[in-house]
Amino acid sequence: MLKVLQLIPTLDRSGAEKQMVLLAQGLPRDRFSVEVAALTRLGPLQAELDAAGVPVTLIGKRHKVDPMALRRLTRFMKEKRFDVVQTWIYAADTYGRVAAHQAKVPVVVTSEMAVDLWKSRTELMIDRFLSRWTDRVVGNSNAVVAFYRQAGIPSEKLTMIPSGIADEEPPTVDRDEVRTSLGLPQGAPLILFAGRLAAQKSVETLLSAVDLLQHVRPAVRTLIVGEGPLRSRLEETARAYRLFEDRRVSFLGHRDDVPRLLAAADLLVLPSLYEGLPNVVLEAMRFRKPVVATAAPGTTEVVEDGVTGLLVPLRDPPALTRAIQRVIDDPGLANQLGAAGRTRVEAEFGVNLMIERFAALYEQLARTKGIAARESR
Repeated sequence: MLKVLQLIPTLDRSGAEKQMVLLAQGLPRDRFSVEVAALTRLGPLQAELDAAGVPVTLIGKRHKVDPMALRRLTRFMKEKRFDVVQTWIYAADTYGRVAAHQAKVPVVVTSEMAVDLWKSRTELMIDRFLSRWTDRVVGNSNAVVAFYRQAGIPSEKLTMIPSGIADEEPPTVDRDEVRTSLGLPQGAPLILFAGRLAAQKSVETLLSAVDLLQHVRPAVRTLIVGEGPLRSRLEETARAYRLFEDRRVSFLGHRDDVPRLLAAADLLVLPSLYEGLPNVVLEAMRFRKPVVATAAPGTTEVVEDGVTGLLVPLRDPPALTRAIQRVIDDPGLANQLGAAGRTRVEAEFGVNLMIERFAALYEQLARTKGIAARESR
């Protein structure tokens, strides 16, 4: 049995965090003993780990550069004698790999969940340096693997494991009740965006598209779910477009009922500039919802234009408007795209497949370190 630590900055409800929780919950208990550590703070996903019996530890990093947090993390790894440490998201990737090296953890795996165009030369230099203490860098799409190969991570250390999605049916909801609860007209066509309000997601492109759409399809309403550094600026843009009138656009912030909102929506829109393998698209496809998205790296590995959704160029509000209008105006097309999306998710992005791929990777790397036959401790 291998002792595995999953290290991540927080337990907020975001894409990487959800994938980590699915993996920690699902790793076979006859082969792995699993724990989770939050580098900076806990969050709502802790409840799911607690319910699954996965121990959770808070390291308590308080500053951008926090030597004491690194010392606590190193001591924790030494005391627990983990066989495998897997890190998620840049802060945990950095602190986790340094601590694992100091604690002499045999197997170190890092997950990369996006084509991280935000990273400067400094961050990429740190990634390259830390790759020498990393057994595998796992990208969740071919685009992510290609990005990190180009950034200088050795090819032999790169592998691809797609994100996984739980095999669940959408919740049963009263679509009109959901609209009424949000102060929206019953029967209004409903667009959903769910994600971080940051430059990567290009929500301003969606707002521009909705501004065009309100003149030809004034009944359409748009929900924007999520928080982020650009929320105030995006709200100012929506106000300038007069999109708050009649609640044509609603900023809902963080929500714990995204599945309910998604089940009530007519389509999901994702106008990102780049992605890894977007969880929200997988979730929409699982719910048989049509997806309109930009042809961003990562997204194109999930959404096949005209088959599982509609793709449009980046930063092209008129094209986005036309694609949204096409889905809203053609229920037959919407149903066809939704059904094809569900079929593809079931075939290629099941959570059990993702879990078994990581399990096999851990065991294969452990064998190379001579610890595959270690007894449960």
